[in-house]
Amino acid sequence: MKLTDDGERCYRHARQVVDAWLALEDDLRIADDRRWAFCECGAPHAFGQQQLLAPLVAFLQRHPQLSVEWMLNDNTVDFLSDNIDCAIRVGAEVDPATVSVLLAEVPRCVVASPELLAKYPPLTSLEALSGLPWIAINTFYQHEVRLRHQASGQIVSTAITPCLSTDSLYVARNTALAGLGVAMVSSWTVVEDIAAGRLIELFPQWRPASLPVHLVYPWRAITRHACVSSSDLMREIMPDLAGMQRPQSA
Repeated sequence: MKLTDDGERCYRHARQVVDAWLALEDDLRIADDRRWAFCECGAPHAFGQQQLLAPLVAFLQRHPQLSVEWMLNDNTVDFLSDNIDCAIRVGAEVDPATVSVLLAEVPRCVVASPELLAKYPPLTSLEALSGLPWIAINTFYQHEVRLRHQASGQIVSTAITPCLSTDSLYVARNTALAGLGVAMVSSWTVVEDIAAGRLIELFPQWRPASLPVHLVYPWRAITRHACVSSSDLMREIMPDLAGMQRPQSA
């Protein structure tokens, strides 16, 4: 189903009307000098339950007049229909229709359990990865993985055959622990597992690209007051969180 040209124009006009009304409400709040605000923020499940809680707590402690509704969703949000003021996106493409602030990057690695690896010949080349069962995180990879050599910068693409496809980082990690297959996951989720020998990092000199973390919000005044004030704090805190790093382009 697709909107007609007239329908598209009506939709764009409706969005402008809603944004204008929200901006008016924001101006009235400022004029009335009411020292409170409400912000609805979306975040991915895995990060929203753990890694992002520290900057969220710091932000709320710094701005006690702000109330936040913290909603976890791995899907791309529609700011208008979902009634979301801002969102934290991991790995998603930047929408030019929104304001996107690059906060940090999340390193990733390729892991498998010792029990799984014991069933196959020793891995001597990246091509051997194609012969192993895989757990795909379908929001980031499904039938191919791209790995970059940390010293030379060479990039190699390897075809994979998933035995399980999921949109959950925790499902990928837990099924890898169970020996179901190889997984490419955010490094912070498996640091303790690797240290304890429950998982083995494969070809550690080869790594997938780190995932960018963006704070995203629409161009509208009611959002900018809350989200702009949070972006500086998040850029300051997030790269220092465990499992994150400063953007390589920064």
